[in-house]
Amino acid sequence: MKPLADTTPEQFIADFFTSLTESTVRGDAPESVMERHYTPDVVQISDGVPIDHDRLLAHLRPVRKNVVGWRFDVHEAVADGGRIAARLTMHARTRKGGPTVTEVHLFGEFTEDGRLRRSHQLTRSLPAPGADGAPAAGA
Repeated sequence: MKPLADTTPEQFIADFFTSLTESTVRGDAPESVMERHYTPDVVQISDGVPIDHDRLLAHLRPVRKNVVGWRFDVHEAVADGGRIAARLTMHARTRKGGPTVTEVHLFGEFTEDGRLRRSHQLTRSLPAPGADGAPAAGA
């Protein structure tokens, strides 16, 4: 990963999630993906649920099998040293489930080399775009 000091916070977050997803979906060894993107002592708390290194590693397998397309829209991000607060939307297409859209509020701590050490994320599902590609009503 590119260090946070070398780019804007918005671009860093977009690059982090894009690199993580590309590496996972294209079939890089899950252990290698984890080593490049997370510290060994990582803890990610997502919607109140703590997820450690082993659980994140286990999560990569279903992502690899199911995700066929993705995009990350970073709406805003601010950084203070290695700490970042960001608001973004994750768009994904899955093999069987179609499109999903998730709003994410992230508070994270990254190492100097760009790996995630800890994060707190609050998420909510948003309506997926209509079949014609237009945003769903109320989106």
